[in-house]
Amino acid sequence: MRNATITGWGKALPPLVLTNTDLEKIVDTSDEWITTRTGIKERRISHVEATDLATVAGRHALAAAGLEPDALDLVVNATCTPESLIPASASYVQAKLGATNAGAMDLNANCSGFIYALVTASAMVSAGVVDRVLIIGVEKLSYVMDLTDRSTCVLFGDGAGAVVVEPTDEPVGLAASELGVDGTVADILCVPEFGTVGSPGVRDPRRAGIKMEGPEVFRRAVTKMGEASLHVIAEAGWRPEEVDLLIPHQANQRIIDATARRLKLDPARVFVNIHAYGNTSAATIPVALTEALEQGRVKPRAKIVFAAFGGGLTWAAAALTWGDRVTPIATSDAQVPEPDRTVWDVLAPNLEFYGNQERSG
Repeated sequence: MRNATITGWGKALPPLVLTNTDLEKIVDTSDEWITTRTGIKERRISHVEATDLATVAGRHALAAAGLEPDALDLVVNATCTPESLIPASASYVQAKLGATNAGAMDLNANCSGFIYALVTASAMVSAGVVDRVLIIGVEKLSYVMDLTDRSTCVLFGDGAGAVVVEPTDEPVGLAASELGVDGTVADILCVPEFGTVGSPGVRDPRRAGIKMEGPEVFRRAVTKMGEASLHVIAEAGWRPEEVDLLIPHQANQRIIDATARRLKLDPARVFVNIHAYGNTSAATIPVALTEALEQGRVKPRAKIVFAAFGGGLTWAAAALTWGDRVTPIATSDAQVPEPDRTVWDVLAPNLEFYGNQERSG
């Protein structure tokens, strides 16, 4: 039987750091307030484009899989902050990588995007449509961060993570998945003007920034991530106590804790890095997976659960059995360029833009 398994992994995090103490200088908040409510201590801010982050993460994933870019059949760029809408950002990533034989497409399911992309790519590989797929979760959320809104600007950061999916005859890869959405409440987490809605010539995603009804999003995230995780565990024929590692979307420490309690998992079987990067939307799970592998927390044939929730309102979960290899075949020297500006220089346009806007609602 032809299955699809992850054979390579990588990440790219911008060097510039925005700490909670930094945010105290621009909004009415504190390190204690942010930490106790979210678990976040700092986040990364990118001085380069999202496709540059995606390319670096992709090169590391390809090296880990022992592949050259021209071996790829498809590049899937999971993002809700594309560098452009026409063309899809994946076109730039394909070109920057030199993946000359690959098709390329963007996929937007917001924070659930990586799992949506993994399920899509795995199905295509298992069906024999393609053999080698590079999946990248990448975001430059700093572009739409309203730095006058303390309820949202403390949450988000930039980054990229990537995996390579290839065929195998071994009984590994996705064992079960769930993809869901409740579009009737899509507006409780959105960037209102990032699209064709409104009048031509006045649309700018920064005009409104990220809008979120925090308590309602929190309630739904806790419910759906737990339900979806239990569903895929049961569909895979596992028991919760058999799960070796839960890698949840890194949105809020309290949501992660609630999901772990629902599965009755102790902290040693839950991967968390939200303190270091905040919420990087589609990038959180592939970055976390890469770090879990680097830290030796993924063992051969491990039973792993991914779970996410995001704008849309989407949710997703996947149960997969890891393969035998947990170390990279090779490494890449690709890295995000060193910045020639401070984090405040990079954020200056946001500070000026939102500081000069007449806020409504």
